[in-house]
Amino acid sequence: MEEQALKKNFSFQGLFLTALAILLTSGLIALTIHQVQMSDPYMHQVLSLAGNPHQGQAIYQMNCSGCHGLDASGKVGPSLWKVSDRRSQMGLIQQVISGNTPPMPKFQASPEEMADLLSYLNTL
Repeated sequence: MEEQALKKNFSFQGLFLTALAILLTSGLIALTIHQVQMSDPYMHQVLSLAGNPHQGQAIYQMNCSGCHGLDASGKVGPSLWKVSDRRSQMGLIQQVISGNTPPMPKFQASPEEMADLLSYLNTL
């Protein structure tokens, strides 16, 4: 019986150490990704600007509303309501400029335009 209790204890310790290793590895990967993104001069410049939500709304209407809807409730593209609750600012920038999720095209905005667009998206 004592041997069985020792096996359970070792099993629990192994599970705990594995979970801890996964958690630490995930944190390290997230930190590395964040540092790489922040080393990108474009990202850094966009995030250093305040952005004007009124200008951002105009940019959105000209470039995004055809797929995401005039009120951002979604059409071809998904709804963008509360998108800043679901994605980080860097994640939003990457999504907009990358075009990695077809049919969404790449949007080559200046840092000021991107800051304005982010500012508007944060109001939704």
